[in-house]
Amino acid sequence: MNADGSGQTNLTNNPAVDGEPRWSPDGSQITFTSNRDGNREIYVMNADGTGQINRSNNSGQDYTSSWSPDGTEIVFTSTRDGNPEIYTMNADGTGQTRLTYNSAYDDEAAWSPDGTQIAFSTDRDGGCCPTPQHHEIYVMNADGSGQTNLTSNTTNDHFPAWSPDGTKIAFASSRDGNAEIYVMNADGSGQTRLTNNPALETEPNWSPDGTMIAFFSDRDGNAEIYAMNANGSGQTNRTNNPAYDELPAWSPDGTRIVFGRDLGGNSEIYVMMADGTGQTNLSNNPASEIDPDWQPLPSKVTICHKPGTPAQKTLVIPIQALKGHLGHGDTMGPCQ
Repeated sequence: MNADGSGQTNLTNNPAVDGEPRWSPDGSQITFTSNRDGNREIYVMNADGTGQINRSNNSGQDYTSSWSPDGTEIVFTSTRDGNPEIYTMNADGTGQTRLTYNSAYDDEAAWSPDGTQIAFSTDRDGGCCPTPQHHEIYVMNADGSGQTNLTSNTTNDHFPAWSPDGTKIAFASSRDGNAEIYVMNADGSGQTRLTNNPALETEPNWSPDGTMIAFFSDRDGNAEIYAMNANGSGQTNRTNNPAYDELPAWSPDGTRIVFGRDLGGNSEIYVMMADGTGQTNLSNNPASEIDPDWQPLPSKVTICHKPGTPAQKTLVIPIQALKGHLGHGDTMGPCQ
């Protein structure tokens, strides 16, 4: 759908359960999880819903996928070898490679912004699901080498989220008795508690400019979306209502936050301005909608540069330079 909720279109349209949609970095494709083949698989489709293809295609459970920053690879979790492990594959499904090798639970893989590393959570250092649990945040090179425990403590650490510049990782930790938001340097040093109250706080999500973090908190007696400065100051309840609000995600330009709201058994997708104003129900129907994801802003655009007739040429330029290039008869799109 459009950012204002209009133009809602069913892309998958089958009786199976399709979820966890994630846009490719260039906005041309979407990866998602589907059980249409009897087990959960990673599918990819074009942005308009055409070309739906099973990319993982095995008898295990494949889920929680995300694109590499350059759009050439997909990381995901798979149980095909008996327990949840981290895998990668090329965007076309070839080259499926197991990155983690242990009997533990490895999940929540997150690419670093430069695509060279993958952070993930694992309970390989003790404990087992469902209780007791002892998950840590690890990081590894994109080929699976150099797997390193960053958090290294005896409690649960979850939800690793890279800062946009790749220098820090935000995460949730229960090391102080309850789940709080922490941040650390990308090498695990400088672990700092950002939130400090007896509530449950988790699901950190960085603003695109890296100056703020949105997160889930129930400190006010119910689930709300909060936002704070990257150093933990200025913590503010952005949603501030009696519903159950979760899963915040910043818009690519940083002006809005999309989130899920449970209205007593009916989950809807809402959006609000970054300061919490203008809360709007985008999905607005009796069914349940969950797990929203923003289409990325284009990094480059194509224009037809017409410095003079008949001279003209097609240029592909950074989106930031559009204002300086478009003029003197130039038009969007390639020259005809």
